[in-house]
Amino acid sequence: MSVVDDYLATVPEPQKSELERVRKIILQTAPEAQEVMTYGMPGFTYKGKYLISFAAFKDHMSVFPGAEPIVLLKDQLKDYKISKGTVQFTLEHPLPESLIKQIVLSAADRILRTAE
Repeated sequence: MSVVDDYLATVPEPQKSELERVRKIILQTAPEAQEVMTYGMPGFTYKGKYLISFAAFKDHMSVFPGAEPIVLLKDQLKDYKISKGTVQFTLEHPLPESLIKQIVLSAADRILRTAE
């Protein structure tokens, strides 16, 4: 079991299943990403840099891709509560797989551009 599995074991259903879906999409989109715990939340690094994290809260769940993906995808995220580096979603209004993939690819692109 990984530290991410340990975290998810503490999350009640059905939020746990939703975060497992998000985790799976992130791994499919960035298979070379490494799972980590960051600020007490499960997340991923890519090429040694922070990629994205996710967590469950009382009334919502969030992904934390950093500011740039949110700015770039603000039109697609208009139906969600966003802040500088956070997208909030709920079980009733989950993030579509295609949007999670766009967020991850945007975050990975930021890492690749800053590595040059």
